[in-house]
Amino acid sequence: MRTVTLEVSSREKINRRFLRAFDEESQGEFISFESPELLFKVISGKRWELIKIMTGAGPMTIREAARRMERDVKGVHGDVHALLKAGIFQKTEEGLIVFPFDAVHVDFLLKAA
Repeated sequence: MRTVTLEVSSREKINRRFLRAFDEESQGEFISFESPELLFKVISGKRWELIKIMTGAGPMTIREAARRMERDVKGVHGDVHALLKAGIFQKTEEGLIVFPFDAVHVDFLLKAA
């Protein structure tokens, strides 16, 4: 099973992980955000639903994703492009969209100011 971790992480933590990976130490798969606000801006409620629909589903058209969500294609199109821009979704050579993971783990810590 291929799992991705969506996380809020500092630049230093990301750099440390990169250096360990450069030394051929497996780090897992991560998509990192600078702040919880950015994570929640990129992954709104509708986009989270779209990620759930796409998890483990393989490549599909935007129209198929919209059908599965029972949403209009135009709205899903905008969400897909936002998730592509954020590096969460990928596009195949055939132009299909894919979220190449079977599971998602979300990890961040909220501390008192």
